[in-house]
Amino acid sequence: MLRKRLMGLFVLSLVVISCGNPQSKNNADKTLDSTDQKQAAVATKQKNILFFGTSLTAGYGLDPTEAYPALIQNRIDSLKMPYNVINGGLSGETSAGGKARIDWLLKQRVDIFVLELGANDGLRGLPVAQTTKNLQAIIDRVKAKYPNVKMVLAGMQVPPNMGAKYAADFKNMFPELAKKNKMALIPFLLDKVGGVPKLNQADGIHPTAEGDKILAENVWVVLKDLL
Repeated sequence: MLRKRLMGLFVLSLVVISCGNPQSKNNADKTLDSTDQKQAAVATKQKNILFFGTSLTAGYGLDPTEAYPALIQNRIDSLKMPYNVINGGLSGETSAGGKARIDWLLKQRVDIFVLELGANDGLRGLPVAQTTKNLQAIIDRVKAKYPNVKMVLAGMQVPPNMGAKYAADFKNMFPELAKKNKMALIPFLLDKVGGVPKLNQADGIHPTAEGDKILAENVWVVLKDLL
């Protein structure tokens, strides 16, 4: 009798366990589905900011973490904003080079586009009209690919030894382009850094790590309103 009772309890236990397992599996599946959904939602909310420019954006002579786009990413992360910064800077890049390169970078979604090109054109004394045409072509391609993109233009200046008229035309090119294309404008990317020896590397052109911190602030003042 005792043996039969024990066997009965054993069978009952197996029934309970076998009935319980599908429920546990279902709960686990639901948990995994919920996690996947949350991860997908985060990925969907994530937005990209593309900084497209010269060695100033690339962070020439600096550790990549010291370049101003990386500092912008740090600021964004500290504020827990869903933005990913893409550094599309290239040393020596001209507006013509940028026009040839932009389509490749537009293969990834761009929500905010920060254009920092023209400085190398100015240092080489290239015609302002041609630089303007190239920058406009880049802007047009970005808008065509991503109609809802928010755009920022970083203004630059050239030394007066390039000639007063050239320097003036070059400086005015940026606000004119920004106004025409309804872009936010950083009046002068190198404000408070350009011409300050202690904030520039030995070449007198590229900012030091301390200089790039100021560049990041110059950018953030304008960029923050678009986030």
